[in-house]
Amino acid sequence: MAPAAAAVASNVEFIRARSDKREYRRVVLPNALECLLISDADTDKAAACMEVGVGSFSDPEGLEGLAHFLEHMLFYASEKYPGEQDYTKYITEHGGSSNAYTSSETTNFYFDVNVANFEEALDRFAQFFIKPLMSQDAVLREIKAVDSEHKKNLLSDGWRMYQLQKHLASKDHPYHKFSTGSWETLEIKPKERGLDIRNELLKFYENYSANLMHLVVYGKESLDCIQSFVERLFSDIKNNDQRNFKCPSQPLSREHLQLLVKAIPISEGDYLKISWPVTPNIHFYKEGPCRYLSHLIGHEGEGSIFHIIKELGWAMSLMAGEGSDSAQYSFFSISMRLTDAGHEHMEDIVGLVFKYLLLLKENGIHEWIFDELVAINEMEFHYQDKVHPISYVTDTVSTMQLFPPEEWLVGASLPSKYAPNRINMVLDELSAERVRIIRESKKFEGSTDSVEPWYNTAYSVENVTPSMIQQWIQNAPTKKLHIPKPNIFIPKDLSLKEMHEKDRFPAILRKTPLSQLWYKPDMLFSTPKVYIVIDFHCPLSSHSPEAVISTSLFVDLLEDYLNAYAYDAQIAGLFYSIYLTSAGFQVSVGGYNDKMRILLDAIMKHISNFEVKPNRFYAFKETAVKDYQNFKFSQPYSQASYYLSLILEDKKWPLVEKLEALSKLEPDSLAKFIPHLLSKTFLECYIHGNIEPDEAISIVQEIEDTIFSTPNSMFKSMSPSQYLVKRVIMLENELKCYYQIEGLNQKNENSSVVQYIQVHMDDALSNIKLQLFSLIASQPAFNQLRTVEQLGYIAGLSLRSDYGVWALEVVIQSTVKDPSHLDARVDEFFKMFESKIHELSDKDFKRNVKSLIDSKLEKFKNLWEESAFYWGEIEAGTLKFDRVESEVALLKELKKEEFIQFFDQYIRVGAPQRKTISVQVFGGEHMTEFKKAIAEADPPETYRITDIFGFKRSRPLYRSLKGGPDRITMD
Repeated sequence: MAPAAAAVASNVEFIRARSDKREYRRVVLPNALECLLISDADTDKAAACMEVGVGSFSDPEGLEGLAHFLEHMLFYASEKYPGEQDYTKYITEHGGSSNAYTSSETTNFYFDVNVANFEEALDRFAQFFIKPLMSQDAVLREIKAVDSEHKKNLLSDGWRMYQLQKHLASKDHPYHKFSTGSWETLEIKPKERGLDIRNELLKFYENYSANLMHLVVYGKESLDCIQSFVERLFSDIKNNDQRNFKCPSQPLSREHLQLLVKAIPISEGDYLKISWPVTPNIHFYKEGPCRYLSHLIGHEGEGSIFHIIKELGWAMSLMAGEGSDSAQYSFFSISMRLTDAGHEHMEDIVGLVFKYLLLLKENGIHEWIFDELVAINEMEFHYQDKVHPISYVTDTVSTMQLFPPEEWLVGASLPSKYAPNRINMVLDELSAERVRIIRESKKFEGSTDSVEPWYNTAYSVENVTPSMIQQWIQNAPTKKLHIPKPNIFIPKDLSLKEMHEKDRFPAILRKTPLSQLWYKPDMLFSTPKVYIVIDFHCPLSSHSPEAVISTSLFVDLLEDYLNAYAYDAQIAGLFYSIYLTSAGFQVSVGGYNDKMRILLDAIMKHISNFEVKPNRFYAFKETAVKDYQNFKFSQPYSQASYYLSLILEDKKWPLVEKLEALSKLEPDSLAKFIPHLLSKTFLECYIHGNIEPDEAISIVQEIEDTIFSTPNSMFKSMSPSQYLVKRVIMLENELKCYYQIEGLNQKNENSSVVQYIQVHMDDALSNIKLQLFSLIASQPAFNQLRTVEQLGYIAGLSLRSDYGVWALEVVIQSTVKDPSHLDARVDEFFKMFESKIHELSDKDFKRNVKSLIDSKLEKFKNLWEESAFYWGEIEAGTLKFDRVESEVALLKELKKEEFIQFFDQYIRVGAPQRKTISVQVFGGEHMTEFKKAIAEADPPETYRITDIFGFKRSRPLYRSLKGGPDRITMD
């Protein structure tokens, strides 16, 4: 017997970030599987991703969705691990997660897991590609899951418009096809043709050949050790010497260009997309022509397309860039959300876009702009934040097929060759002769003449000629378009500050009647970055629906006013956001510390000098009204979740009341409200990163001066007694509450149930018991409710915390069964699972405890993760900065009997302290069952909620976590 061929490892000089301490190796196995091995001594999660060079473009004619269906099927069982869902169960029980997705030309499978369990997880993963079982029974059940996924997408405008664009392409190009799959394409039609779908699946699986695969493996072990895993576990994948799928170059022929498409969406809102087929950027990634053009066309500063159409009141957002799921073709698109006025001025907007393209041609390509982008990209690459291994492997695997090995870690992210001819080549492709314009609006109802067959989207097509566009250019607004000025926010000083403070946890550095500053120096990441939160606690922000929507509009307008100035900061790696909170609003800024104060100063000046601009007010009001109206088109499980929050949360206003308040709001009433809102304000500040304590203090002092001491400032201080806290209602022991309601959009066949089991107020010992139950039960719940019973594509058990009140939540969305039935199946799952908990072996108990400890001890990957944890503790009022250590210590002492006792007391059906709400949303398919359900008498130990607000008033509240002795707050 000849010795087995050895894997070939090659010494590759990988281009890598200066801050990257990981080790890398390229290996090619004897079966031609190309692998990238990554060793990270600091990691506590291991991960892997396999990209198979077979996607939906390879679907056989008449078997649409087969590639996607195969992706689903590989999760079931294998010859080596025949237990159904053995892979998923193992991953979940060991602190990991897994998923997959099917693209046009590839299918990607990936997982992460605690490092101690990597080898075993990797073995189970490898079986996907060696000997999956794909039993007949599993095949039938999983077709239903694929169909449920498709039904979930049927009323999603994103999916509908994507398919419409594909529909308006060459019929003989695979881009034209429907790729998700459904009951019709995978069950009904194959049967009509006498096909056995399982046989077709096995035949299609032959395409999964090792020579078409790329594997990235990320572990804590040495490269030699990881290589031995990979050689042993993946060498048995067959190499059938399959040829790489090569799709025809362009899906659009001449008849698909110079089109104006009008389509009717499901939801409210007007959208415009202008796109052109272009040479894929991947062919010239060192020159990066599309990066240069998208930077200018998508710019939002003064003189940009967006700035002008925004000031005219025509648009709310604009995005520009190249996108493709193939190396053979690509599209450059400009997408906008329009106002009603913008919808009327579509021709002017398109004219203005072409006017700007003309300006770029006449003005010539500027080397300083390219150099600026190169500098930003270089900085971004070398100072990149570490991400979770699962994200790193999925991002990296996609470069392996397209780039030489030394460029796998960098891909197309570092253009370096200035090539004006390449930029001009793509610019020439963005012509009136090659354009496609797609408009989405409900205003087209009654004026369309065609229907897309898969999603039933109504649309019509007109021709738009270059001469028409020439006319639009001439009629376009005459406002001055110009290229952006040099970016003042590009950092120059990337040095690290000397940190004398060695505090492990945030500490209060400064406290006045106006503000409180929490400070933490960066002790972990040695990066020239900082994260700052300024929380404006304004108790008058949420005392009525009018107050909530007025505060919301104030925040929207603030962001809008800042956008033209601060857009450059975001390009230069300095991010900010202003958002609504339950007790006011919050400003957060993160990124390089060098120019941070310039940005922060601008934000604070905008806040203190705020005024209502009527033209922007009306644009935002109109958009907000549409967004509220669109709630009825949201997924039924989202509607159920909303009703649950409405029941649970003290001082939460229903959408219908907010919409009514919004419809009456005018610029002068908002202008009167703002001084009232700000007349009681307290600032809670958090500063973390590459910043010295003196500077942190001076930043907050400066903010205080700007906010409170500027002449005519609207801000006034707040006394501790006025501090606003959100609280949650306490449910009754041994009582199950029901809330049953019709889905807001009866065209949606899906129904949903959310069963909520309220357990305890934040407490370390109760937390770990509940987390342990969730860890043990989440995968079996998914397996039973989705895989075995096939109740719906969306099905799962998870933890939930509302202002510190912890609970379990089970969510199911389904077309096959009504919510009352779904709720009964959830109860049945808990009854069935009772014996599993009571019979839990000592070995399994200890294994699950260890898995939970490993997950808790997972280190922060970057400054933002660390900040999110500490700020979360401050914001919640818990201040348990040592939460991980204290919970791990309790887990190590936890006895199995205590855990079972906790389950028996709070979770099992009939438990003495089980407190439950079942929110049931009945979709269009289940109206008969709805009428029957509301007519039925309530069973014993249940309570039907008919008046949410009456019910809330009748219940006591949990205490607030923000009332502790360390706080200025009073409860």
